[in-house]
Amino acid sequence: MTSQEGELQDEPSSVPKKGADWCQMLGEPRARLFPEISQTQLQQLSPTALAYLGDAVYELYIRMFYLLPPKRSEAYHRLVVSQVRAETQAEILRSLYPHLRNSELEIVRKGRNAATGRPRRLDPETYQQATSLETLIGYLYLSDFQRLAELLQKLQLEK
Repeated sequence: MTSQEGELQDEPSSVPKKGADWCQMLGEPRARLFPEISQTQLQQLSPTALAYLGDAVYELYIRMFYLLPPKRSEAYHRLVVSQVRAETQAEILRSLYPHLRNSELEIVRKGRNAATGRPRRLDPETYQQATSLETLIGYLYLSDFQRLAELLQKLQLEK
């Protein structure tokens, strides 16, 4: 065993806490994998493109949150699906409203206005709110990762 392997095995801080280390766990690899995006490039992205990214980032956050303690794959799936469905995302957005800055509320508004089409099982307002949340998450992932982590830590998720 190399000294590096020993360090990794003995390091208890590598176990994520309730979302607190998410920024470190995902943010640092993100910086290595993806080049920084300029403000000009960010402004060129449509709310739909930001929602597309935000959907993936949010699901990854939820998957990481429920990863520990270990569970059967069916349990992971059930927990994650309950959090990534549009109805839950709409509730989450409503819970975050008091914490949002004016610039973030503008992103939410743009996401709501960009939400076209919807699954038949959903009312338009729920779909718009879910898309707004995903748009905000996508935007913050690209522009202010610390702020994204701060808002995600405000979610009232239960294990």
